[in-house]
Amino acid sequence: MQYAVGAPLPPPRGQASGTGAAMNWSPHPGQPVPPGPPPAPAAPPPGWHGPAPQQAPPPAGHSTADLTGHVRLPAGAPVPLPSPPAGAAAPDAAHAAVAVLLIGPAGAGKTSVARHWADTRRVPTAHISLDDVREWVRAGFADPQSGWNDHSEAQYRLARRTCGFAARNFLANGISCILDDAVFPDRPVVGLGGWKRHVGPGLLPIVLLPGLEIVLERNARRTGNRRLSDEEVARIHGRMAGWYGSGLPIIDNSQHDVATTVQVLDEVVARSLASPPSW
Repeated sequence: MQYAVGAPLPPPRGQASGTGAAMNWSPHPGQPVPPGPPPAPAAPPPGWHGPAPQQAPPPAGHSTADLTGHVRLPAGAPVPLPSPPAGAAAPDAAHAAVAVLLIGPAGAGKTSVARHWADTRRVPTAHISLDDVREWVRAGFADPQSGWNDHSEAQYRLARRTCGFAARNFLANGISCILDDAVFPDRPVVGLGGWKRHVGPGLLPIVLLPGLEIVLERNARRTGNRRLSDEEVARIHGRMAGWYGSGLPIIDNSQHDVATTVQVLDEVVARSLASPPSW
């Protein structure tokens, strides 16, 4: 996710939110709502002498609660790593349906790399941007420019869940996906842990982390609210350095263009499929 100019960073783990109290990062408990009875058929107009209108029944074996419109959505089970074909030592990274989470600071090139990787794979691949989904909210949008608080945090969490469901939906239909987000290593329960819950253990997190000078140069070429202050970029980059030593694969693309970075990403994905990182 990209932070707008002047937007405060989300507080590190253990610090208070904008409400002055420590945040509780456990999922909010929801009360299950039993499905109600199907709506009654519409009453025939006055003077009608034909048969009464009938409501279309749901597909066999499914209740009306299983449907969204006329399309039954896939089960929301966590996604495992793809299984290798018979006789193969590991899944073929070039053809397997995989889900990649590309992590990095503002200016690392996450969006450009994710799009190019999705554009050039030999199998159908989707790019899912957390920022794009987060900004689907129009009225009532909690802009971090106005302060990091419970409302902006809730919308980030909702966007992650939405992206996670989209990833499962694509994978269930044989389409790979790459998601991009600025996950901070000092808040794993909110970021990386949330992604693992929403997508599943088959998600491959990979960190894109060029040097600070490169990130500052790239940020300076931005315009509008995509451009941050140098101080903000430095703070974000400093926190992202916590991924070193985490066990996650890290790509330093300081000297790489987008196409070269995508080649390195392909190699890292192949290694991660053969020997999944522990996270």
